[in-house]
Amino acid sequence: MKPLFSLSLFLSACVCFAQQNAPALFKATDHTAENLFTNNIEGPAFDKKGNLYVVNFQQDGTIGLVKPDGTVSLFVTLPQGSTANSIQFDRKGNMYLADFTGHNVLKVERKSRKISVHVHRDDFNQPNDLCINSKDQLFASDPNWKESTGKIWRIDPDGKATLLDGNMGTANGITLSPDEKTLYVNESVQRKIWVFDVDASGNISNKRLFAEFPDFGFDGMKCDKKGNLYVTRYGKGTIAVLSPDGKQIREVALKGKRCSNLVFGGKKGREVFVTLQDRKGMEKFLNDIPGR
Repeated sequence: MKPLFSLSLFLSACVCFAQQNAPALFKATDHTAENLFTNNIEGPAFDKKGNLYVVNFQQDGTIGLVKPDGTVSLFVTLPQGSTANSIQFDRKGNMYLADFTGHNVLKVERKSRKISVHVHRDDFNQPNDLCINSKDQLFASDPNWKESTGKIWRIDPDGKATLLDGNMGTANGITLSPDEKTLYVNESVQRKIWVFDVDASGNISNKRLFAEFPDFGFDGMKCDKKGNLYVTRYGKGTIAVLSPDGKQIREVALKGKRCSNLVFGGKKGREVFVTLQDRKGMEKFLNDIPGR
């Protein structure tokens, strides 16, 4: 019996050691060094292979590839006059970029890295944030910061843009629920988060107020697999986590204050990577639930 008893003690010690050295939930740590990006760092997104991409590496108008150890290299440089603010990938692995200075949504082909204009409209304000569904339909927020107004667009795979709502405030963060039947859009200046029903064709309806805050701004948002909404509180330096009924579950404190967007990834999809415009770099924290 002694060998069995010794083995059980050894296993217990291993479990205790692993627990003591496991990353703490909801505790922000640095993922990259500071000042690797510009103050327009935004739009983190993973491709199917687990590669992380972030806009505006070293200078505006670029896309950086962030390795798991936090080092960054240049992926592509955009055409003159274009500056990306958000990244999404379709099922084929092509990259789509909200180009707010060029008033475009750009497409970067997966293998060749060739950059083209997926859609341009003169009535775009400045495409800001993107989300994508399983049919490769993009949903884009389109704020007019000077007028404190905004729009929501749907962009189909063929590049056709359809105006879904032209009467928003400063539309910014945009994301879909896990079942893709609900669209969330926030307004940075008005500090409101709106929710819409989404039908099988990608049309939206039944606009209603989901949550409202008395202070600080909003930026990017994402959902976890259970449908909770993670909202960047720009200026406050936190990620607010809201349940599907709009109640705040928790608030995760970051080191920086100007958090601009976030994405789920890493092991088991439970790491949350956040872009910080004041630090010009990224932080991350371990979450209890994987991302959508």
